[in-house]
Amino acid sequence: MREVTATGHSVEAAVESALAQLKTTKNQAEIIVVDKGKKGFLGIGARSATVTVRKLDTPAESAERFLRDVCDKMGVDVSILVKKTGRNIFFELQGEKIALLIGKRGQTLNSLQYLTQLAINKNSSEYLKVSLDAENYRERRKQALIQLAERTAYKALKLNKEITLEPMPSNERKIIHNALTKRKGISTHSSGEDAFRHIIISPEKRYK
Repeated sequence: MREVTATGHSVEAAVESALAQLKTTKNQAEIIVVDKGKKGFLGIGARSATVTVRKLDTPAESAERFLRDVCDKMGVDVSILVKKTGRNIFFELQGEKIALLIGKRGQTLNSLQYLTQLAINKNSSEYLKVSLDAENYRERRKQALIQLAERTAYKALKLNKEITLEPMPSNERKIIHNALTKRKGISTHSSGEDAFRHIIISPEKRYK
């Protein structure tokens, strides 16, 4: 139930009745006064106040509706799990055609996360951070990047030369950096601009 029409001896009483039925608060509802009512004289001619109260979506509900709309237009039937911790909102997508939402190396998923971030903060009174995942892709990608980092570090030491990886988003570059932080004889740094920013893995000492 998202809308209720309620009556009361005053507008305030009618509003309180409607809010109680919707189990919401004034700042999460749209209130329309249908009839202000009338006290009458000695009770004669009195008329109850009438209001219609519509429950508004929370930012998380608006973002979920946005996600469902995008997925529907992409022809992907999904179930969405939503978790909220403080200002962090996590959405987990599940479905048969989930690969379409992930895209090549998570590019589509990253774009969806960015757009959902914009959608959730459009009407929010506080800044909310969105994390979007699909069938545990983020963890699988993280493990693949860690393995890539280790293989590349081994190769850089063996060949005694620096190796440049392909461009990656900042969160993936961070995984590579962290994976090799304690690796002896190896250093990492980022180079390039914007979408072309990449990591260079180098031996700290070069032997002849």
